[in-house]
Amino acid sequence: MKTLIKNGSVVFKDEVKKNDILIENGKIIAVAECISGADEVIDAAGKTVIPGIIDMHVHLREPGFEGKEDIASGSMAAVAGGVTQVCCMPNTNPVCDNAVVVNYIKNRAKEAGLCKVNPIGAITRGEQGESLADIGKMAKAGAVALSDDGKSVMNSNIMRLAMEYASDFNLKCLCHCEDTTLVDGGVVNEGYNSTVCGLKGQLRAVEDIMISRDICLAQSLNLPVHICHVSTWSGVEIIRAAKKNGVQVTAETCPHYFILTDDIITNFDTFTKVSPPVREEKDRQAIIEGLKDGTLDCIVTDHAPHSRKDKEVEYNLAAFGMSGIETSFPLSYTYLVRSGIMTLPELMVKMSYNPASVLALEGGEIKVGGVADLAVVDLNESYEIDGNKFYSKGKNTPFNGYKVWGRVLKTLVDGKVVFDIEKN
Repeated sequence: MKTLIKNGSVVFKDEVKKNDILIENGKIIAVAECISGADEVIDAAGKTVIPGIIDMHVHLREPGFEGKEDIASGSMAAVAGGVTQVCCMPNTNPVCDNAVVVNYIKNRAKEAGLCKVNPIGAITRGEQGESLADIGKMAKAGAVALSDDGKSVMNSNIMRLAMEYASDFNLKCLCHCEDTTLVDGGVVNEGYNSTVCGLKGQLRAVEDIMISRDICLAQSLNLPVHICHVSTWSGVEIIRAAKKNGVQVTAETCPHYFILTDDIITNFDTFTKVSPPVREEKDRQAIIEGLKDGTLDCIVTDHAPHSRKDKEVEYNLAAFGMSGIETSFPLSYTYLVRSGIMTLPELMVKMSYNPASVLALEGGEIKVGGVADLAVVDLNESYEIDGNKFYSKGKNTPFNGYKVWGRVLKTLVDGKVVFDIEKN
């Protein structure tokens, strides 16, 4: 069966052009100004067709924490946000540190039949930082990267061995950069607002020290490394300098780091508690500049859904994390494209093309012969974010009430409509 998306403004890597897209057997077989002869037609007149978003940093919680999220609910939230592929972190229970759990995740994703779910294997057994996980077996089972996300691998020699061993299987280590010896109970950014609120702060050095360590390893070993959820101005500078020196480093950030500042903590809303913490205006501006000049390669969500009981406690006791997979595109479009900071093709490079490139995944752009992972969006429709209406079990967003543009209307995975706002 052939499916035709007709009359839409199509976002390519370098331009936006009014084109039709013809799909057959999950692939794009033609892109042209006027195509006919299809079994099914999707009229995208007045709408925009974007490559399916690839969110390379999410937490689906399953196995073990299905009260927060499961693979089916997280996948539904993803496609509602125009996300066609996710890469899920291994801090589950049991930890995804072996082929059995990798296969379990892949099978559960297949049962859900929504977005593509790519497991990320743990670097160390049980994410304990003491010995390497079964990297080779996880790679064979389909793990697309390695991370102890939620923790740093504090032992530098183990981190070295992980990077070397991962390279044998063409995998990269995705580094959660947090010096646990320096955290000292900090729950927010250390600064004026933490002092006023009486909340224990975290220095930027908590993040920057480990960014520097992992970049030094990558430089010495001549191996690639990827830095997760960058939040500090100084971290951006460290990564920028490393890239100029030829280090194989890529990096990501999240919408909350280029939109928010730590002013949000002053109402003690635990939905604002996240790791690394939201920081100050200098950091926010540096994150934006890092996205503009290519220092930061990818926009991800670090989607971290929690149950209400995890958040409806005093700030110090609340869980870290924000639910973000359903709002990543409209927030990024509103605050980066509508504001004039970058173009829509540049945004989709950060959200689709670069994540695919970093992890060697299929997809990430609209082209003949490419996989038909797409989303149809209405860039002229605005609405207010309401976490209570999320498909995700995690309603914990700090963006409640924010007005955004860019409503996702349909999402296609392998040419099949898996989300339709009129039906879901």
